[in-house]
Amino acid sequence: MKTCPKCKSQLKKVKVNVQDADSPVTSYQCPNCDYFDFEEKSMKKVVAEIKVKETPLMIKQKVIKLSKGRIGMYFNKDVARSLDLKAGNEIYVSVPDKNHIVLKIES
Repeated sequence: MKTCPKCKSQLKKVKVNVQDADSPVTSYQCPNCDYFDFEEKSMKKVVAEIKVKETPLMIKQKVIKLSKGRIGMYFNKDVARSLDLKAGNEIYVSVPDKNHIVLKIES
């Protein structure tokens, strides 16, 4: 059995429900102080479960014609704000197949 690193009491094993996850997480909680810790295996399972349920932001946009035979697109203000994009930021573009473009923002 695990002991509390703060007060050395015996930790109590508790199943905790997490919002947007079907599986509970195992938590070890101290009955004497406010210390708690989550079991890594069950936490990773819940995080993966939540990530699967996330819906990506999807906005339909038109490709625009630029000069000298180039094309481009504008970033919607909500997309720019959520990614913290500013004019002058560098972005890496990769094309994994004919139906996808992947943008990686340099941090």
